[in-house]
Amino acid sequence: MKVETFTPANVMKPIGPYSHIAKAGSFIAISGTAGVDPATGDFAGPDAYSQARQILKSFRSMLEGVDSDLDHVLHVNVFLKNAADFEEMNRAYREAFGNHLPARTVVAVTELPKKQALMTMNLTAVTKN
Repeated sequence: MKVETFTPANVMKPIGPYSHIAKAGSFIAISGTAGVDPATGDFAGPDAYSQARQILKSFRSMLEGVDSDLDHVLHVNVFLKNAADFEEMNRAYREAFGNHLPARTVVAVTELPKKQALMTMNLTAVTKN
């Protein structure tokens, strides 16, 4: 099975040697994504809620480009710089996922590569078909 890797034009450019999306058959992996608004190149806001909303908006956009959506997400990893941001991240997460609750792992980390990032998330999903 061939693995396709690419970064859509409508998301933040990677800050390292990786692609945002890797797809093999119906399996999709999306790399760690920070809460950067791709239209401006700036963080969507200085708070955890705004950054989490932007990450999930970016996920939605990337998934649409590979015949998927948030209802087809299997697992999400969340890396928080501050565990105190857990509830605000959860607020944005609940809004985005609604009743679909994929498996999830949340860990607190001391640093993230993108300065001013309060968190990063990555996910695995499958296509709609």
